[in-house]
Amino acid sequence: MKNLSTLQKLITILQETQHISSAISLLSWDQETYMPKGAGEARAAQLSFLMGLQHERQIGKALKKALFEWVDLETGSLKTDSSDWEDAASALLREAWRDYHHASCLPSDFVRTLGLESSLAHQVWIEARKTNNFSLFAPRLKHIVALKKQEAEYLGYEESPYDALMDRFEPGMTVAKIAPLFEALKAKLVPLVQKIAQSKIKADEALFKKYYDPQKQWDFGLDVLKTMGYDFNCGRQDRSAHPFTTSFHPSDVRITTRVDAHDLLSSLFSSIHEGGHGLYDQGLPAEYYGTPLGDSISLGIHESQSRLWENSVGRSRAFWTHFFPKLVAIFPENLKGVDFETFYTAVNGVRPSLIRVESDEVTYNLHIMLRFEIERLIFEEGLPVEELPAVWNEKMESYLGIRPETDADGVLQDVHWSGGAFGYFPTYTLGNLYAAQFFNQAKQDMPDLTDKISAGDLLPLKTWLNEKIHRLGRQYSSEQMVRRVCGEAPNPDYFTDYLEEKFSKIYRFSS
Repeated sequence: MKNLSTLQKLITILQETQHISSAISLLSWDQETYMPKGAGEARAAQLSFLMGLQHERQIGKALKKALFEWVDLETGSLKTDSSDWEDAASALLREAWRDYHHASCLPSDFVRTLGLESSLAHQVWIEARKTNNFSLFAPRLKHIVALKKQEAEYLGYEESPYDALMDRFEPGMTVAKIAPLFEALKAKLVPLVQKIAQSKIKADEALFKKYYDPQKQWDFGLDVLKTMGYDFNCGRQDRSAHPFTTSFHPSDVRITTRVDAHDLLSSLFSSIHEGGHGLYDQGLPAEYYGTPLGDSISLGIHESQSRLWENSVGRSRAFWTHFFPKLVAIFPENLKGVDFETFYTAVNGVRPSLIRVESDEVTYNLHIMLRFEIERLIFEEGLPVEELPAVWNEKMESYLGIRPETDADGVLQDVHWSGGAFGYFPTYTLGNLYAAQFFNQAKQDMPDLTDKISAGDLLPLKTWLNEKIHRLGRQYSSEQMVRRVCGEAPNPDYFTDYLEEKFSKIYRFSS
C-alpha cells in the first residue's frame, strides 16, 4: 500500500513553496505590528512580488510533474485505485490538487496585483479608521472589490459569485447552504435577546470601564495564555490595531491583542481568542509543514478553536472560579466589594453593541449576518462601495437596534475588506456552531472537565483538541471532522441550546 514516503518528491516541493508563504506572513505580521509608517509602499511591492513568486511555484512545472504522477490534473481523481493508498497519503493528494486547481485558475499577474492592492488598502484602512474618513478608504476598496469580482469569475461558480469566495475559506460552503442556517439562527437569537432585555437582572458592565493599568492587563493575559498551554518558546504576543494570529511554522506562531485602559475585558478576551487560534497552529504536525497534512482544515474549524476558548471556557463560571480571585488580587481597588455573581453576570452581559469583536455571545452572530448580507449585495447585486456606510448603518439599526455615529464604529471597524477577505465572515458563525458541538463532546469524553477548569487546569482540554483535531491537519473536511469527533453531522442546536441554558440561568427566565 502506498504511503506518504511514496510522495516525498511532492512533499519537498510543497514545503519549499511554503517557505515563501511563511516569508509573506512574516512581512504581513510586521506590517501590522512594528513596520514604520513610511515603509508602506515598499512593503506592498515586496508582498506583491513574493505573492507572485509563490503563485508561480504553486502552478509551476515541478509541482505539476510531481502531482501529475499520481493525480489527473483536470479532474483531481487518483490515477490508481484509492484503496492502494493509506488515508493520510490520499488526503494529501486530494488537498494538494485542490490547492493547485485554485491556484491554476488565477493568472500570476492577477495575484501580484491583488497582493499589491491589498497591502496598500490595508495601510489606508488604518488611517481611514483612525480619522473616521471612509472617503479616504473608498477608492482603494473599489479596487479590491473589482479584483475580487474578477477572482470569482476566474475560480468559477454554479449559482453565486459569492460561493467562489466563501469556498476559499470554508471549502464546499455556498449561499444556498448558509442562508437558511442564518435565518434559522436568527429566529432563535432574536427572541433570546428580547428575553434577556426584559429580565430584571442587569449586568453591571460599568465596573469594567474604570481605569485598569494596561501593563497589569497585559501580564494577566499572558498568565491566562500560559495556563491554556500556549507555548511562548514557539510564539509571542504583540499589539496591533486589530487582533490576529499568524503562523510561519508550528514552532513560530504569533498572536496580537489590543489594550484599552478603560475596557478590562477587551484585551483579555482578544488574547484568549487569538490564543485559541495559536494553539491550533502550534498543534499542527511540524513534520508535515507546508503540506495539507500540516495545515488547518478551514477557517470555520479554526474559528471554532478560538471561540471555544474565548466563550465555552473564558466566559464560563468554571474559568472565573479560578481566575476571579487572581484578578481581584491584581486590581484590588477596582474590584473592591464586587462579589463573584456580580462579576460573572457582567462578564456575560448581553446588550447590542457597535463593535463585533467586543460583542457578547448572544448578539455576535447578528453582526456576522449583517456582513454576510452586505457582501452578498456587493457581489450578487452590485451594491456600490459609496453606499456601504448607509447600508451598514441601516442594517445595524435593523438587526441590533443601534446606529453607529461614526464610520470608525461602523463600516470601517473590520480589517477584512482591506485585505480582500470577502467570504470570510460566515466562518465566524460556523466557528461558533462547531465550537459548541466540540465542547459538548469534550465534556462527555472528560466528565471531570468542568472541575478541572475550575481548578485552573486547562491542559487536559488542550491535549484533547490536539489529539482529536489539530494533529490531523486537513486529512478530513469540516463536516467529516465534526462527525469523527462528535459522532454526528454538524448540528446548530448544540449552540442555541448552550445559549438558552447558560443565559436563562444568568438572567433567570425559563428557557
